[in-house]
Amino acid sequence: MQRLYDFFRRHPTGVDTFWAVLLFGFNCLALVASVDAQSDLRTGADALVVIAMCLVVALRRKAPGKMLLLSVVVGLCQVAFGVQPSPADFAMLVIIYTVASGTSRWASRTALVGALLGPPLYGVRTAQGEALPRSLWEGLFIMGLFTVPFVLAWVLGDSVRTRRAYWAQLEEKAARLEKERETQSRIAVAAERARIARELHDVVAHNVSVMVVQADGAAYVLNTAPEQAKQALETISGTGRQALAEMRRLLGVLRTGEQPESGEYVPQPGVEQLADLIDQVRGAGLPVDFQVAGEPRPLPSSVELTAYRIVQEALTNTRKHGGPDVGATVRLSYQDSELDLLVEDDGRGAQHELYAGGGADGLGHGLIGMRERVGMVGGSLDAGPRPGGGFRISAVLPLKSGQ
Repeated sequence: MQRLYDFFRRHPTGVDTFWAVLLFGFNCLALVASVDAQSDLRTGADALVVIAMCLVVALRRKAPGKMLLLSVVVGLCQVAFGVQPSPADFAMLVIIYTVASGTSRWASRTALVGALLGPPLYGVRTAQGEALPRSLWEGLFIMGLFTVPFVLAWVLGDSVRTRRAYWAQLEEKAARLEKERETQSRIAVAAERARIARELHDVVAHNVSVMVVQADGAAYVLNTAPEQAKQALETISGTGRQALAEMRRLLGVLRTGEQPESGEYVPQPGVEQLADLIDQVRGAGLPVDFQVAGEPRPLPSSVELTAYRIVQEALTNTRKHGGPDVGATVRLSYQDSELDLLVEDDGRGAQHELYAGGGADGLGHGLIGMRERVGMVGGSLDAGPRPGGGFRISAVLPLKSGQ
């Protein structure tokens, strides 16, 4: 049944032609039955009307505007020459419905005018030939009765046109929403991958710098202090394993495009892991004074991760660019509605200016990443050289209520 319906939809003109042939055959039978009662001229006029009306039915969807004009001409000829109504006049109802359901507004208005004026004109024409004219009210009633089917055909067609336009609008809106959904998904994926790229930068920059410093120290004391060299190599081994674990986690998310569901990966670092990070940095040879002010309490995960990465990035660049005998201070302050973070050192400020401004080695991306992280949580970041030498990074991270 569905195939038959699809066939009809693919061949609308063929379906209309089939109905036109049936209408023509029915009218031929009616003409043959009445040929004795009419003159040859009257029979010829009726035959032309039938042929024209069948043509209107056959081509109503292929050329609706032209078929409407043809039906108007045929109707006016019927009124002018007094051609009696026949079953072929059903084509007028069909063409009125067709143009009213289409998109041509002039054709729809023309059909409405024809539906309102056609039956009254024909009624007036036939009343002129009657020996005993009807009463006024009887004539109006009969003309109104014949007008109703034509008006209903137009109303039905216009209702179908409105319904089609409504469904087309719904389909367009659904398609637009689907495109917007796809665009938002792509934006979310791009943002997540950018976040992962920042994570990779922090992991690689911090852990590799620790490994390089420890390797240099081990090579320096290998012959004179084997125990110190052994400790440095153990630090390199532990740092490398930690870096590999974090990189596997991040690259696994990049491969699948989704957050991992299993619990085999380590959680995101937070404020509680700052002590381990600073111990690791101290083990690499950088003295760090770590201070916590206020009462520690649970923080939003985004704020914790941001604070951890800022401290990690700042200490990594202090170790890289601070020069010899540099020291650093990390101060974490819990306020009522915000978390204040301060990281500063007493190293060579000129080298840090390369870091802040994006030097030739690309280290400026570290500060850009900090600003992006702080911006994502709605905070503020202030970074620059200290007046007495060294570099200073200050961040204010707001704490959202209810978290």
